[in-house]
Amino acid sequence: MNATRLTRRQALATAAGAALAFSPALGALASGEKRRFRISACDWSLGQAGNPEALRVAAEIGLDGVQVSFGAPGAPNDLRNEAARGRYGEAARQHGVEIGSLAMGILNSIPYASSPEAEKWVEDCVDVMSKMSQKVVLLAFFGSGDINGRPELQQEVIARLKKVAPAAEKAGVSLGIESWMSAEDHLRILDAVGSPAVRVYYDVANSEKMGYDIYKEIRLLGSERICEIHCKENDSLLGKGRVDFVKVREAVNDIGWSGWLVLEGAMGKGMGVVESYTLNQRFLRSVFSTE
Repeated sequence: MNATRLTRRQALATAAGAALAFSPALGALASGEKRRFRISACDWSLGQAGNPEALRVAAEIGLDGVQVSFGAPGAPNDLRNEAARGRYGEAARQHGVEIGSLAMGILNSIPYASSPEAEKWVEDCVDVMSKMSQKVVLLAFFGSGDINGRPELQQEVIARLKKVAPAAEKAGVSLGIESWMSAEDHLRILDAVGSPAVRVYYDVANSEKMGYDIYKEIRLLGSERICEIHCKENDSLLGKGRVDFVKVREAVNDIGWSGWLVLEGAMGKGMGVVESYTLNQRFLRSVFSTE
């Protein structure tokens, strides 16, 4: 539509439609807000990174939601763009699946600690989250963005998070750090930033791979410091690998945490995504009551 010929009534209708796409009511699909736990999956694990098609796949699997990628500007479904947000909102309504959270995997290749672009993109994401009624974004620190054991990079991350934290607090959103660091190192960063908007995005398989005590770490971090949990295995389905999810549930119970449990990895040998993740979500529901 030609913007110069848009009537006031049309403009109001367009704005109302965009607001409806991510209204609080829509975010409560399937009475999700009344549940202690909800189950989603990363859009990249579903083979649909940055694509609203991820919500259809999630519905086929029986998931409650999807963790959606927030990337560099100019992508086909760049969430900075109102039309792209509308496509996700429409997919959510059509398939009855929520957008549970956002994730900035782009920071693995464009490091937050050193890239001016990445710092700006996190600021962009905080603004977009308000428009999408989102509460959590994962900030990834792997690959080129790894800060584990690198205090000089950690200090830069602290400085940058201090700058963006007030905007995140005002928007009521959480910036979740996911990295190879231990719970103790994560806590040192969170304490240095000093903002409730900066939290830990906890990944059980990453911690197991690093040799950390998952169940002790969850208790050490506590409910207020964990924004979401990646439920992952690197080489098997959930329940058939190295992570004891019953003990994860016990630790989560001890700290009184509730929120999204997000599937990542955990592919069965010779299985596709739909088959693997159908089994994974059933397993999680058997361990974590989602009623």
